Amino acid sequence: MTSAGGPEKGKLRFGWTTGACATAATTAAYEALLTGDFPDPVTITLPKGQRPAFALAREELAGDWALAGVVKDAGDDPDVTHGALIRSTVRRGAAGTGVTFRAGPGVGTVTKPGLPLAVGEPAINPVPRAMITAAVAELAARHGDAGDVEVEISVDHGEELARKTWNPRLGILGGLSILGTTGIVVPYSCSAWIDSIRRGIDVARAAGRTHVAGCTGSTSERVAAQVHGLPEDALLDMGDFAGAVLKYLRRHPVPRLTIAGGVGKLSKLANGHLDLHSGRSQVDLGALARLVRDEGGPEELAAGIEGANTALDALQQSRRAGFPLGDLIAAGARGTALDVLREAPVRVDVIVIDRAGTIVGQAGATGDGEAIGAAEAIGEAGVIGEAEV
Repeated sequence: MTSAGGPEKGKLRFGWTTGACATAATTAAYEALLTGDFPDPVTITLPKGQRPAFALAREELAGDWALAGVVKDAGDDPDVTHGALIRSTVRRGAAGTGVTFRAGPGVGTVTKPGLPLAVGEPAINPVPRAMITAAVAELAARHGDAGDVEVEISVDHGEELARKTWNPRLGILGGLSILGTTGIVVPYSCSAWIDSIRRGIDVARAAGRTHVAGCTGSTSERVAAQVHGLPEDALLDMGDFAGAVLKYLRRHPVPRLTIAGGVGKLSKLANGHLDLHSGRSQVDLGALARLVRDEGGPEELAAGIEGANTALDALQQSRRAGFPLGDLIAAGARGTALDVLREAPVRVDVIVIDRAGTIVGQAGATGDGEAIGAAEAIGEAGVIGEAEV
């Protein structure tokens, strides 16, 4: 388990992502390969600067490889991977290859398009890869090594655990994905999260804010703040609870609301879902195909979207065809929001982003030329950050 045990928020204990655990295991294994000794506990740096320490559950050292294992502590989150042993085996790589990744037992391989990794790649997501690469680079610089290593991540019983996730349907076969964009697992509690949303609206109103943004994650929050110049106390950590934001604003209105999120979550909102969690609502590809047909789009595109792997895959198909699916999703999400708000005096606009944080759809007159210009600039340049699709 982690020696820190996870930071706390209220009465719920945070945990660590599989990506953080894989980074800790890799750091320990690579240091043992360089020095002959395993650091225990091993400390890593998370994307937002936190420095947690992890106890090692496994250590093995041979001539040209080392293995370390960390037990995942998901805190108070009901995560299927809580208690799983995450292993990293680090081997010497060919000169000039840098850090390369392999899927060991219990880690899946991508077999379908529409995910942030290419087909054939191990299901180790971009942020964990970046964390591991940075940790290797730091150790390599400290010890005068080239840092050319192969990192194999495995998860005990991962293939069995993956059957309890959406991985098989998404075409990630053979095991789990190594995930995490902040390294920290936020404990899932509907009542606590919804209460924090309400308190966020209260704080914004008390501060005299006339414009707030409900965002599904940190990347959409960053985009909404840049587009509209919003201060921190106007940003609501909506997460999956779109309904909580809208219902509370119906009773306690703020003149203007921006909803920002990834194409997958906002396509659910467009389809009338107010809880955007993957366990309680799913992307309806048939509904997206109907949007294309209703707007006179090509039948070939509509058929392709019906057979798409993910909402991202559908978006990519529509962009190749020059069809504004993102705008239609934004318009549908805005319509759902207005239905929930009823007659409340709240103007609504919607921003849809892709995995890279680039704006791919908008709806709702902002009445603010500067904001529109900023949105166009971000849409062209892209805002790289946390995946939210």
